Parts: sequence; C-alpha cells; structure tokens
Amino acid sequence: MSAEQAFGHRQNYLTTRAEYLGVLVVAAVAFLWHIDEVRWGPAILLFLYIDLIGYIPGLIAYTLSRDGRIHPVFHILYNVMHTWLTAGAVVLLWAWLVRPEWALLVVPLHLFGDRGLLGNYAKPAGLPFEHLETRRQKAHQARRAGAHAL
Repeated sequence: MSAEQAFGHRQNYLTTRAEYLGVLVVAAVAFLWHIDEVRWGPAILLFLYIDLIGYIPGLIAYTLSRDGRIHPVFHILYNVMHTWLTAGAVVLLWAWLVRPEWALLVVPLHLFGDRGLLGNYAKPAGLPFEHLETRRQKAHQARRAGAHAL
C-alpha cells in the first residue's frame, strides 16, 4: 500500500501534501526571518537526528538485504522517529533542558518537508522499506527465477 492509497483517495493524499507544503513555507519563513539568531550546531543536530535514528539504519539494512526483507524494527524506528509525538517531545525537552531557540524549527521543517515535498508517511512493516530495488536484490531475484526455471 502506498502513502497515496493509505489516504483512501488520491485527492485526500494531494490535499494533505498541499497542507504540509503550506506549513513548510510558514515554518521556513519564520526560520529565515530569525536566521541570524539560529545556533547552527543544534540546528544541524536537530534536523539530522530523525533520520540518523529512524531512516539510515533501515536504509542500510534494506540495501544489504538480498531479498528486500528487513526486520520490522526498522519500520518501527522510522515510524516512531517521524511522528509528531516524538518530535514534540524532543522539542519540549530541548526547550526545557537546553533553552527555547529558533533552531528548534528545523524539527517541523524536516517533517513538513518529508510529507509535503517527498510524500513520505508511515512505513508499514509488511511492505518494502524503500520503493526501489537494489542491484543486489535484482540479482538475487534473477538467480531465484533461473533456479525455478530449471
């Protein structure tokens, strides 16, 4: 099931993506308006933590997989790290433990961009982690098809 199918109708999917693009623009304007006040170390860390924990491990596992199947924990990591609940908790904890700051806007910028620009939503564990097959996976399928043909 694609992200588009999960919304039940193509128009719902497109409308939701348009909403995310709209709030992406609003957040980007706020970020740019205060760009001289942004601490870049925290901004880079806050932007990257979502994918360093939630996407990169699954991408590596998927790329190394011969048949495209990976452990469901990678889907769960992706989904948990890309939720508004996790993002909200991280932003609130950062503001409380470190300080409120404009760098925190990169967290919603990341999620708005993922959904609005890329169309990325939750990754169901029963489906491939990525939409594209790697060369390794194509070669594995070709070997299996050849073995079955004999």
